[in-house]
Amino acid sequence: MREGEDLTTELEELIKIFLKPVQGIPFHIAIQTLTGKMVYKLNKSDDKDKKLIEKLSKAADIAVKNANHIGIYRNRPNEVGNDMEPYVKDALKEIGLQPETPKRSDGVRQSTGYPDIYFKDDFNRHIYLECKTYNKGNISTTLRAFYLSPPISGKSKIIYDALHIVLSFEIEQITRDNRRCYIPVAWKLVDIYNMKLDVKHEFNAHNIEMYGHDAIITEGKID
Repeated sequence: MREGEDLTTELEELIKIFLKPVQGIPFHIAIQTLTGKMVYKLNKSDDKDKKLIEKLSKAADIAVKNANHIGIYRNRPNEVGNDMEPYVKDALKEIGLQPETPKRSDGVRQSTGYPDIYFKDDFNRHIYLECKTYNKGNISTTLRAFYLSPPISGKSKIIYDALHIVLSFEIEQITRDNRRCYIPVAWKLVDIYNMKLDVKHEFNAHNIEMYGHDAIITEGKID
């Protein structure tokens, strides 16, 4: 046996264990673990939740109507979700709510990453709302529909115990004014309290680690 072979075998086994995906973690458990904040389940029999559902449904109708009328012009359909967010915010304002870009635990407002929108409902409850899109071709597939990255320490976007809701729009591609155009035609309101999440480990390194030491063999520059 060559020197170091035992150690190599042990490391290989450790890596196999570390890289094994973890599956089926309920969303509310993941959020509480990562942020220390509770996720409340929507209760369709509760009067306050009924009122919230009613208002969000009205906002969804308004957002679909406005975005459908104007159209979203993008080269790639996966960018359409970002364009729906302003329509949702405008619709929430129209029904008397005050949507905001979520504030991190360090006080900075951040638009990227989950969740997209924060507001308080008519009963002063904290609500996080995520905007998503789908089409008839992918809604019944296993393509990734949701992504959640663990927050950097002190910079979590989830700073309240809250309801977490997804407002997702069915998108169709059409041609309008001789251009590719995406329009919302329907919507779904989703309570993600019990949504099952999978965890996939990965190795990564930043630029300083890759380029900032003597690993560079040689380099050149065109004058």
